[in-house]
Amino acid sequence: MAREVLVAGETLIDCIPERPGPLEDVAGFERRPGGAPANVAVALARLENPPLFWTRVGDDPFGRYLERTLADHDLPTRFVERDADAKTTLAFVTHDETGDREFTFYRDGTADTRLEPGRIGDETLADCEWVHAGGVALASGSSRPATMGLLERAADAGCTVSFDPNLRPELWTDTNAFADVVTEALDHAGVCFATVEELAALGFAGESPTATARAAVERGPVHTAFVTRGGDGAVAVADADAPWPAAAVDHAGFAVDAVDTTGAGDAFVAGAITALREGHDLRETLAFANAVAATTTTAPGAMTALPTRADVSSLLEQE
Repeated sequence: MAREVLVAGETLIDCIPERPGPLEDVAGFERRPGGAPANVAVALARLENPPLFWTRVGDDPFGRYLERTLADHDLPTRFVERDADAKTTLAFVTHDETGDREFTFYRDGTADTRLEPGRIGDETLADCEWVHAGGVALASGSSRPATMGLLERAADAGCTVSFDPNLRPELWTDTNAFADVVTEALDHAGVCFATVEELAALGFAGESPTATARAAVERGPVHTAFVTRGGDGAVAVADADAPWPAAAVDHAGFAVDAVDTTGAGDAFVAGAITALREGHDLRETLAFANAVAATTTTAPGAMTALPTRADVSSLLEQE
């Protein structure tokens, strides 16, 4: 595994409430580092595979805190950019009693919307085995063409490209815009990570999560689709074009005492990327990714709750 993984997208501040309930009823919040691609990058590092990470934060106290946090997790700082003319995004996360969450973003013209095309050179992509990005970067600003261009160039360079639609309705003017833009991104991806609801918003439907995943694969060029189901685990479908054996598998997940589901999907992505790069088949990959995700839910926060390999191994031993 000498070649690199490159993750691209937002790093932001998650403001975690002191107790569950509607945002208007919450009196206090705790600052936590977040952003789906940032969570994926740190999760990969926690699993002993630190990737390259292309992101942009504001030249403000929050941005400097995030820069320090990424460095503390041993992520290379080569592509961590500081924007002197924009603030760092804030996301307020509210939870219900089961740990499920909703997001309210303060993201108008913030640094993560201002990634610029062409910042990742061809020589970097030539050294990459895998490139991953998500849908929030496509919602607005110059980050949309910058991210779309990166995915296209990565696919042309022979990288495995994975994409997470990561639908946040507040960030899109309508679901048609989301579907149009994300479908274009998937034209450059071989691997898709999504929920049933996200795939339905993209026009993929089936009578079951496995059928929905199969619909995404049959449309192409995606050859492998992972569909996450929260506490019920996940399914995955890979066709004959995948670089690993074709399969359709289902894993029911792990019974844990969930405290906060923020970042669980990102942890799942990192677990799946790690397992596939290490040569595991789809069934083994699904179990490992579910274990990474489940362990993440047992502590509050996203990045701060990401597990080590030892944590994941402990849960896998319960199977």
